[in-house]
Amino acid sequence: MGFYNPSIVRIPLDTFTYTSQSDTVKGPELIRSSKWNRGAQKEIFTTCLDENCRTLYDAFRSGAAKSNGGMCLGWRNTHLLPFQWLTYEEVLLRAQNFGSGLISMGLKPSVHTMVGIYSRNCPEWVICEQGLFTYNMVSIPLYDSLGSEARAFVITECDMRVVVLYDEESAKNLLDSNPPSCLKVVITIKDIRPRLVEEADAKGIKVLRLTEVEKFGAQNRVPDVPPEPSDTATICFARLAAFGDTTSNRPKGVMLSHENIMAATCASILQLGEYAPGKSDILFSFLPLAHTLEKCCELALLISGGAIGFYSGDLKTIKQDMRALKPTILPAVPRFINRIYDKVVKKANKTAITRHVFNIALGFKTDEMYKGIVRKDSFWDKLVFWSVRQKLGGRIRLVIVGSAPLGGNVLTFMRAALGCLIVEGYGQTECVAPCTLTAPGDPQPDQVGPPLGCNNIKLVDVVDMEYFAAHNQGEICVRGANVFQGYYRDPERTNLVLDEAGWLHTGDIGEWLPSGTLKLIDRKKQIFKVAQGEYVAPDKLQLVYSKSYYISQVFVHGDSLRSCVVGIIVPHILHVQEWAGRRKIPNDSFTALCNNREVKSLIMKEIQDLGAEYKLKHYEQVKDVYLHPNLFSLENGLLSSTGVLMRTKLVKYFKPQVEDMCSRLHNV
Repeated sequence: MGFYNPSIVRIPLDTFTYTSQSDTVKGPELIRSSKWNRGAQKEIFTTCLDENCRTLYDAFRSGAAKSNGGMCLGWRNTHLLPFQWLTYEEVLLRAQNFGSGLISMGLKPSVHTMVGIYSRNCPEWVICEQGLFTYNMVSIPLYDSLGSEARAFVITECDMRVVVLYDEESAKNLLDSNPPSCLKVVITIKDIRPRLVEEADAKGIKVLRLTEVEKFGAQNRVPDVPPEPSDTATICFARLAAFGDTTSNRPKGVMLSHENIMAATCASILQLGEYAPGKSDILFSFLPLAHTLEKCCELALLISGGAIGFYSGDLKTIKQDMRALKPTILPAVPRFINRIYDKVVKKANKTAITRHVFNIALGFKTDEMYKGIVRKDSFWDKLVFWSVRQKLGGRIRLVIVGSAPLGGNVLTFMRAALGCLIVEGYGQTECVAPCTLTAPGDPQPDQVGPPLGCNNIKLVDVVDMEYFAAHNQGEICVRGANVFQGYYRDPERTNLVLDEAGWLHTGDIGEWLPSGTLKLIDRKKQIFKVAQGEYVAPDKLQLVYSKSYYISQVFVHGDSLRSCVVGIIVPHILHVQEWAGRRKIPNDSFTALCNNREVKSLIMKEIQDLGAEYKLKHYEQVKDVYLHPNLFSLENGLLSSTGVLMRTKLVKYFKPQVEDMCSRLHNV
């Protein structure tokens, strides 16, 4: 499992065929299993790479031994400074000191002891989390988009006495949200002003610097209390409102064990094979560590003894950070990849000549890719695609894309332009992150690969949507070593997604392709994920916007290939006509009114004001609308007999308008 990066890579087609990438388990349920783990047919799932390395505690120490004194965590305080590095030994020592400091402060080494981490990606995040694992405590990621009420709920629910904060901003956010009485100590990574320290003290919260806790731990060292594989490692909370539950602010907490996280990561490493992370690799970290995709990718580096470099904290200077770091591995989301693609295509289309040369180069590289050749030293690489690689530091050999599907044309272009392996995965927090992963070198886009060796997958009939497993379509269900332990203190909601046989019902609709790979085609629940990876519940937004005096009906739409949300709105005919009359706008034709710019401005202001009033997140807010003059009805097939919007039919009916809005927003 080393670093394998010759100038030309030929995928070993003699040992693996892309036309048959998963096995069918015998039985009536049409279960599919991994070809990388034959034991999965008998539900002997991948849980580790080494029997002596089965927890996140073990994984870090295994990586430290492989690194042989190598660099572990790198950072720079601004994009103008060079990267500084901590070795594995230094990180391990600081983690032990931090954990000992917490124990000496009165916390118990137990899975019932939960500590919050509210910070951007930085070395201290890893140090603190490893310190918790050293004493079998549980890390609870906290983050801005969770919201103040949900954050306070999580702290209370977990009886959290200690939270680690990054800086003044995170400290202010926490203190402004009326922290629960159980919270006694906040530990800051950066210095904060005395005024905030006094404010915290007035609320009964002691403020300590992380370095103070480490120093105290070094003076009062406590023997390690290593976790067991079945012990909970982390609980990832998400707002239920993001999942369409508008009746409750109670977040759902996904409990993940050490074995869950190790299983997903190790199965991914096995499937990557010779392209898996090695001790010569450097990963660039900018995706939030609160999300399991980034957590799995970084764990894969730490297991192998590789290094992780963190961005300087400003998303606008990521390009400068990558040029300075020169990473070899990049976890990314579609929104980031799409931005690179858009800039390159825009530049290529400046003249007819550059567009012609660009298309020739892309065609040549794509043809090579379908022959199993992935490289970056051809004539066209040097002439056309060199600048694309330099945007990412020039040394990228592996890109892992997740969170939302990436458009097929974009994926093919990036594979050709970067001349490196790009794999795409699918999963949920409830199965750690990945349950499928595209096979190394498979050039086919618009699919998310076969099952990983840590789990099996089956499709279940969704009769009311006319998806049937017998036709290779249905709700995606996952069973295996990566499936979560349940929702924290919420057995009722756990039972809604985990059936008696242990199958996780994802709510996503998939289709098995002839190649044995999975394609995402729909969503069972009224929810969609936008390109940046955030979930949007259209029913919730429709309910908010329908409160407008000037709106009669509203249909909100978005998808995982785009970052924007748009709406189809039927204005209230009488109220809009009255408004137009007061402004001397001709209102003989309601169709003409719907095409009037002033009317559209009125409706846009209405939805913006309602969005602010109901505290919609920026990614939830509708960015553009099309005003339709006719009501959705049973007669035109856009409304059911019970008054429910026929979402699938609405998407088809208004496809031209949706495409036009998204195209205009994309070009803004």
